[in-house]
Amino acid sequence: MNKTYLLSFPALVAGLLSGGCTSSATTESVAGETVEMEIGRGLELANMDTTADPCADFYQYANGGWVKNNPIPASESRWGSFNELAERNNAVLRELLLEAASNTTAPRGAPAQLIGDFYAMGMDSVAANKAGIAPIKPELDRIAAVKSTDDLIKVVADAKTKGISGFFSLYVGQDDKVSTQYALQAGQGGLSLPDRDYYLKDDERSKTIRTAYATHLQNMFQLLGDDVTVAQKKAETVMRIETRLAQASKARVDLRDPYANYNKMTLQEFAKQNPNLKVSQLLTGMGAQAAKEVIVGQPAFFKELDGMFKSIPLQDWKTYTQWHLARTAAPYLSDDFVQENFNFYGKALSGAKEIQPRWKRALRATDSALGEALGQLYVEKTFSPEAKQKALDMVNNLQEAFREHVRDLDWMSEETKAQALQKLSAFAVKIGYPDKWKDYQGLEISRDSYFTNVMRASQFAFRDNIGKIGKPVDRTEWFMSTPTVNAYYNPSMNEIVFPAGIMQPPFFDPEADDAVNYGGMGAVIGHELTHGFDDQGAKYDYEGNLKDWWSASDLEQFNARADAVANQYDQYTVLDNLHVNGKLTLGENIADIGGLNIAYTALQKALEKKNPGKINGLTPEQRFFLAWAQIWRVNMRDEAQNQQIMTDPHSPGRFRTNGPVSNMPQFYEAFGCEQNDPMVKGDDKRIKIW
Repeated sequence: MNKTYLLSFPALVAGLLSGGCTSSATTESVAGETVEMEIGRGLELANMDTTADPCADFYQYANGGWVKNNPIPASESRWGSFNELAERNNAVLRELLLEAASNTTAPRGAPAQLIGDFYAMGMDSVAANKAGIAPIKPELDRIAAVKSTDDLIKVVADAKTKGISGFFSLYVGQDDKVSTQYALQAGQGGLSLPDRDYYLKDDERSKTIRTAYATHLQNMFQLLGDDVTVAQKKAETVMRIETRLAQASKARVDLRDPYANYNKMTLQEFAKQNPNLKVSQLLTGMGAQAAKEVIVGQPAFFKELDGMFKSIPLQDWKTYTQWHLARTAAPYLSDDFVQENFNFYGKALSGAKEIQPRWKRALRATDSALGEALGQLYVEKTFSPEAKQKALDMVNNLQEAFREHVRDLDWMSEETKAQALQKLSAFAVKIGYPDKWKDYQGLEISRDSYFTNVMRASQFAFRDNIGKIGKPVDRTEWFMSTPTVNAYYNPSMNEIVFPAGIMQPPFFDPEADDAVNYGGMGAVIGHELTHGFDDQGAKYDYEGNLKDWWSASDLEQFNARADAVANQYDQYTVLDNLHVNGKLTLGENIADIGGLNIAYTALQKALEKKNPGKINGLTPEQRFFLAWAQIWRVNMRDEAQNQQIMTDPHSPGRFRTNGPVSNMPQFYEAFGCEQNDPMVKGDDKRIKIW
């Protein structure tokens, strides 16, 4: 799929809402009328630390009580508002899955049958332990039978169709420069650690993780049946291959440049540049032979991979392929594989102390494999048409506020403003769930093997994706499941998408105070709108094409402001001397700053119609900023923070709170901040782009 700009962390939190937040009522007088307001709906006063000075550290003031009283559960690497919503939601989602799993009479192919059988096998640890490595034995045998490079290419192609990791990435998505067409896309990949820097950096954290990874590799090969000596040599082989791939890979900041990562060529040209990859044979094995062109993200990576195919012994590639099969399958096999996989990826890499209960892991896998089958049952229970309409009304209000901001810009020419307004008006909005559900016809899910079901679902998804070649672009498609607690902007579609999973407190509540809704969901909507005009989204026009629509002077002004955002966030320290990467997080930080400003303007318009005044001693403006801060409350383990800084384009919660408000005079006024307060910036330092 095309790149999408998310609201939150890449490990998306999925779930359903089981009920509203606990709330208390207060009565306020509005224009002579008595109005009863709900207080705790989306805004939790008990989360605050009122001993802290909001003008010194607003995050601590808004969330200090919560941070102190909510230690990270042993099974988690981070704990925050997203997790809390997922926890409340999981109870309902689990009921749906248990009901489906107990229904053995549902028609084949119906959503209840698909998710019921999938979840039932996910929960059957007895069957998984009895089977051992039997589910992956055919794949292991296929790898063992490789005698030539041609054989290896066939195995690589087959593995790609089954969702088995390794070598590179390949998918079909919209052509960045011709958004009405699909294009085959090829990019770097093949690594098992979260980022190239884990292989290349010499700091102590990276060295410790590499040592743990080497041990994990050895343990996994032993589980596959190798003795200690052979397993150790195989671990060294995998590490050697992946380190070379890491050295050939672009850094994450460099991957953010859509022009540099757009290299369109014919398949003949791609094959000529990479003769050892046997491109024609590879694509035929994947069912992608209908493609005539390919957009290559990182040609230098493929040049190195092509050379590696020639210089690295075939046996070493077989070892590497074995590993990626085991890595992909481990969460769905017997307990020894599951535990070993957790020991590294959950514990050593992310800091969790114990594995999540099986039902949560099976739930997450079901949503990942069959998100729209599960989503159909979900929306029947949880998401009302009234909630959807109120959310649509908020989007309209936010768009109008954004239009005002664009018209009032003092640094942009009228010509470029007209282009920006055209793009804003062309935004597509998706809320709640798809208008057209995915058709799973042809997908066979049964109660024979958990891993086999996972592989079948992966094959179905791959065929569905590759089958887009030559077809019209489907603008109804969603790239996030309905129960997901997140949101995204897709530049090629020029669309903002809000699944029903996030349309819940603390983000959104149809019955809550406007100030809370605009500080939460309103700012989220503003965030996604602003992604269309961040340092990446601004490179796409109103039709979703990668195209320069700026005047040179306006672009220079924009880039200067974007550089100031990057510099601000570069100063934030997370762990020891580990800083936020201002360039990696630039798009998200621009979206946070812009989204909060736009939401504030939209709130002021709402207050003109209905202003309840103070509630629990807090003005609407104070409640607005507190609602923003409280959606970013989080506690994180050091390992997870380290991983976030290295890989995640989002800043940590403290800086997502403090960074935007420190640039807003409206915040200073709301909390009575003075010029010398830490949260206040001077006029010459304050940043506002949109």
